[in-house]
Amino acid sequence: MSIKIFDTHAHYDDESFDEDREEVLKRQFDLGVNKILNCAIDIDSCKNTIILTEKYDFIYGACGIHPSYSKDYYKTSYINDLFEYHRNNKILAVGEIGLDYFYKDLDVSIQKEIFKEQLALSKEINKPVVIHCRDAHYDTLNIIKEFMPLRGVIHCFSGSVDIAKEWVKLGFYLGIGGVVTFKNAVKIIEVVKEIPTKYLLTETDCPYLSPVPLRGKRNESINIEHIIRKISEAKNADFYKIVDTLYENASKFLNL
Repeated sequence: MSIKIFDTHAHYDDESFDEDREEVLKRQFDLGVNKILNCAIDIDSCKNTIILTEKYDFIYGACGIHPSYSKDYYKTSYINDLFEYHRNNKILAVGEIGLDYFYKDLDVSIQKEIFKEQLALSKEINKPVVIHCRDAHYDTLNIIKEFMPLRGVIHCFSGSVDIAKEWVKLGFYLGIGGVVTFKNAVKIIEVVKEIPTKYLLTETDCPYLSPVPLRGKRNESINIEHIIRKISEAKNADFYKIVDTLYENASKFLNL
């Protein structure tokens, strides 16, 4: 029995797909990947994401500036570019945006300013946000609260159950990726157990974060099946029921 897969966070514009992108994407669709949200990280990535959405019916896009590139756009007119990209009816979300405190060479104040500018854009154009949050849970949460009401997802969620509950109170989704299949994934398994399925989305972050048993290999959207199986095991729930709920969540999140 085939299953419906909606990959809510992919990077098929990444250079690791340059040699075989068309073949890889055809394979995804043939194997049952119904929809993909390709998430940009900078202006060039936004342009390439739009090209992908124009070429493939089942690919949609999110356009935004990732915190790792925030310094490159500080005090520039990038927001005007993003506004124009979001006129495209296949660009469904503002992202990947957020805060990253893991890398100490990234200026926190600049990250916050770029983040807030893009949150303001999302409110203006009434689109959900795809949030990158690494080692910055409380600052991210507090900034988001300044801009509520907003709709969004915390990509590759890595926080505690308590933090997960705070996001759910705001109506946000939690993105669950390959990490949930890792042997040391105790914290995220507890989150999956505690948080209702209606607040979960599945994602790959491909080409990164391949799930077990594919760690070390380039990730692809079809591998979400391994993530869904782990979620259904953690919840002791029927696999196909979880499949349907997760697909419905993604469709609702992106108004599809």
